[in-house]
Amino acid sequence: MLHHPRYTGAFCFGRTHTHKLPNGSHRFQQLPTEEWIALIRDAHVGYITWEEYEQNLRILSDNTQAPAAGRDRGPAREGPALLQGLAVCAKCGDRMTVRYHTHGIRRVPDYVCQRDGISHAEPICQLIVGGELDVAIGKLLVQAVTPFTLEVALAVQKELESRSEDSDRLRLQAVEQARYESDLTRRRYMRCDPDNRLVADSLEAEWNLALRAQTAAQELYDKQRKADRELDDAQRASIVALATDFARLWNDPHTADRERKRMARLLIADVTLLKDTDIRAQVRFNGGATQTLHLPLPKPAWMLRQTPAAVVNEIDRLLQNHTDGEVAVILNEKNYLSGEGKPFHRLIVRKIRIAYSLDSRYARLRARGMLTKSEFAERLNVSVATVKRWRHLGLLLPHKYDDRGEHLYEQPDSDTPVKHQHQGKIPARSIHAKATLSTTTL
Repeated sequence: MLHHPRYTGAFCFGRTHTHKLPNGSHRFQQLPTEEWIALIRDAHVGYITWEEYEQNLRILSDNTQAPAAGRDRGPAREGPALLQGLAVCAKCGDRMTVRYHTHGIRRVPDYVCQRDGISHAEPICQLIVGGELDVAIGKLLVQAVTPFTLEVALAVQKELESRSEDSDRLRLQAVEQARYESDLTRRRYMRCDPDNRLVADSLEAEWNLALRAQTAAQELYDKQRKADRELDDAQRASIVALATDFARLWNDPHTADRERKRMARLLIADVTLLKDTDIRAQVRFNGGATQTLHLPLPKPAWMLRQTPAAVVNEIDRLLQNHTDGEVAVILNEKNYLSGEGKPFHRLIVRKIRIAYSLDSRYARLRARGMLTKSEFAERLNVSVATVKRWRHLGLLLPHKYDDRGEHLYEQPDSDTPVKHQHQGKIPARSIHAKATLSTTTL
């Protein structure tokens, strides 16, 4: 029923041609419809119409997976590649195939022109990463199917309907002309001498050709009459409502990738791709309109993993008063992520600080003139243990510069303790500072 025209009620003969091979076997070749010996439609009652039969053949051809001329699109398959079967190489004109690579947990399509590479071991023409390209094509389709564009299309359709009468009259004249030619050749054949077989055979052949031309003209006329039917108000309202439904269905995350591809094929005939200083995609719609998109080249992997400039500036600002570990905690509280999309910790902040030549917390404090505990002890002529003891008692104002508990100290001033001044006793402000320190630690 799908492949044989007899189920349409047609009589046909000569659908195949047989070749005899030198070894005695035979090879059968399927011929196109116009090369059949005989085809008489509506010879008997059929199960399906001729139009349904032709539509079935077109669907079968589009769904064929084997590569061949004229059927390179193939069926819409699983996978996120929106232009699968639609991408055409601008350099050689061949269809581009699809590969996939993984970016995190997401599959990203790559459109590759590799037919010569497979057949003749030639280098591939071009490879285009399709992640951003598919997004741009999707936005173009959503913009194309809007109430305004559909209203314009309906206005054009109405104008074409107003001119359909003129077209119908011209096609009818073509049918009448073919009928006149057929009658003329019939009269010539009927008037010839039957004994003159050479002339009779020639006139009969002309008559058959005229009959075929008349049949073709009549079929074209009937087909166009069916296609030129007018739209009623309900159909126009349904077409305008399609714009809202299309955008909602396209942007729905639950819509399968295969369905998006089928919707794209209803609108797009093909997309010609060229990779140069940018990616140029020329979209050819089924109605004949074209539109060209210019997209920047995809960034290399190291740029995709690069920390955003805003995060680097925030780290530079926080290092004025915090260590690497404290900076990581603050960034996570603000929901910042690294260039790899990961939460921050001390080592990541340190790696970013070194990569972008940011001064460490230690260098910043030293630039402000602060001293290490050894330098501070030497300045006051005391031991390092005394400096540690004074810090624990709250007599000094240390500044933490790493996550191991190391500190730098401000330059001694009038409030700085003196050697042996507090030996054996703790001043009231020290007790208060120590209590405050203990409370903060708890």
